[in-house]
Amino acid sequence: MSLYRFKSRETGDLVMLKPHGERILEILGKDKTKGIIQPAEMPAAMDAIKAAVAAEEAEQKRLSEEAQAQGEVPPEFDSVGLRLRSTPFVEMLQRCAQAQVEVVWGV
Repeated sequence: MSLYRFKSRETGDLVMLKPHGERILEILGKDKTKGIIQPAEMPAAMDAIKAAVAAEEAEQKRLSEEAQAQGEVPPEFDSVGLRLRSTPFVEMLQRCAQAQVEVVWGV
Protein backbone atom coordinates (compact mmCIF):
# COMPACT_ATOMS: atom_id res chain seq x y z
CA MET A 1 0.00 0.00 0.00
CA SER A 2 1.30 3.43 -0.91
CA LEU A 3 1.99 6.22 1.53
CA TYR A 4 1.78 9.99 1.67
CA ARG A 5 4.65 11.86 3.28
CA PHE A 6 3.80 15.41 4.34
CA LYS A 7 6.90 17.49 5.03
CA SER A 8 7.74 20.82 6.62
CA ARG A 9 10.76 22.54 8.05
CA GLU A 10 8.93 23.01 11.38
CA THR A 11 7.84 19.44 12.12
CA GLY A 12 8.95 15.92 11.44
CA ASP A 13 7.47 14.17 8.42
CA LEU A 14 3.89 13.01 8.77
CA VAL A 15 3.27 9.67 7.05
CA MET A 16 -0.26 8.52 6.18
CA LEU A 17 -1.57 5.52 4.32
CA LYS A 18 -2.71 6.43 0.82
CA PRO A 19 -6.50 6.28 1.43
CA HIS A 20 -6.27 8.53 4.48
CA GLY A 21 -3.88 11.01 2.88
CA GLU A 22 -6.08 11.18 -0.21
CA ARG A 23 -9.13 11.88 1.91
CA ILE A 24 -7.39 14.79 3.64
CA LEU A 25 -6.30 16.18 0.27
CA GLU A 26 -9.82 15.79 -1.15
CA ILE A 27 -11.21 17.74 1.81
CA LEU A 28 -8.66 20.47 1.10
CA GLY A 29 -9.22 20.41 -2.66
CA LYS A 30 -5.53 19.76 -3.28
CA ASP A 31 -3.69 17.77 -5.95
CA LYS A 32 -3.03 14.22 -4.81
CA THR A 33 0.30 13.76 -6.58
CA LYS A 34 2.24 16.73 -5.24
CA GLY A 35 1.49 20.07 -3.72
CA ILE A 36 1.98 22.73 -1.12
CA ILE A 37 -0.06 24.40 1.58
CA GLN A 38 1.11 27.94 2.20
CA PRO A 39 0.86 29.42 5.73
CA ALA A 40 -1.89 31.81 4.56
CA GLU A 41 -4.00 28.79 3.49
CA MET A 42 -3.64 26.91 6.76
CA PRO A 43 -6.49 28.46 8.78
CA ALA A 44 -8.97 27.65 5.99
CA ALA A 45 -7.49 24.15 5.66
CA MET A 46 -7.95 23.49 9.37
CA ASP A 47 -11.52 24.80 9.20
CA ALA A 48 -12.28 22.52 6.23
CA ILE A 49 -10.97 19.47 8.09
CA LYS A 50 -12.94 20.36 11.23
CA ALA A 51 -16.09 20.78 9.12
CA ALA A 52 -15.52 17.39 7.46
CA VAL A 53 -15.05 15.76 10.87
CA ALA A 54 -18.30 17.31 12.14
CA ALA A 55 -20.15 16.20 9.00
CA GLU A 56 -18.83 12.63 9.28
CA GLU A 57 -19.80 12.38 12.95
CA ALA A 58 -23.27 13.86 12.32
CA GLU A 59 -23.88 11.41 9.47
CA GLN A 60 -22.80 8.45 11.60
CA LYS A 61 -25.07 9.58 14.43
CA ARG A 62 -27.98 10.02 12.02
CA LEU A 63 -27.49 6.56 10.51
CA SER A 64 -27.26 4.94 13.95
CA GLU A 65 -30.38 6.69 15.22
CA GLU A 66 -32.26 5.82 12.04
CA ALA A 67 -31.36 2.14 12.36
CA GLN A 68 -32.38 2.06 16.03
CA ALA A 69 -35.68 3.78 15.25
CA GLN A 70 -36.41 1.05 12.68
CA GLY A 71 -35.39 -1.70 15.10
CA GLU A 72 -32.33 -2.60 13.07
CA VAL A 73 -28.78 -3.18 14.18
CA PRO A 74 -26.85 0.10 13.94
CA PRO A 75 -24.23 0.14 11.17
CA GLU A 76 -20.60 -0.39 12.01
CA PHE A 77 -18.16 2.38 11.17
CA ASP A 78 -14.40 2.44 10.89
CA SER A 79 -13.08 2.22 14.45
CA VAL A 80 -10.65 5.05 13.69
CA GLY A 81 -12.60 7.96 12.29
CA LEU A 82 -11.59 11.11 10.50
CA ARG A 83 -11.25 13.03 13.78
CA LEU A 84 -8.47 10.75 15.00
CA ARG A 85 -6.81 10.32 11.61
CA SER A 86 -6.72 14.05 10.90
CA THR A 87 -5.48 15.19 14.32
CA PRO A 88 -1.74 14.85 13.54
CA PHE A 89 -2.26 16.72 10.26
CA VAL A 90 -4.17 19.55 11.96
CA GLU A 91 -1.44 19.79 14.61
CA MET A 92 1.16 19.97 11.83
CA LEU A 93 -0.79 22.78 10.17
CA GLN A 94 -1.08 24.67 13.46
CA ARG A 95 2.66 24.51 14.10
CA CYS A 96 3.52 25.42 10.52
CA ALA A 97 1.07 28.35 10.48
CA GLN A 98 2.63 29.69 13.66
CA ALA A 99 6.15 29.30 12.24
CA GLN A 100 5.06 30.62 8.81
CA VAL A 101 6.42 27.60 6.89
CA GLU A 102 4.69 25.55 4.20
CA VAL A 103 3.69 21.89 4.13
CA VAL A 104 4.57 19.93 0.99
CA TRP A 105 4.01 16.40 -0.36
CA GLY A 106 5.05 14.45 -3.41
CA VAL A 107 8.32 16.33 -3.84
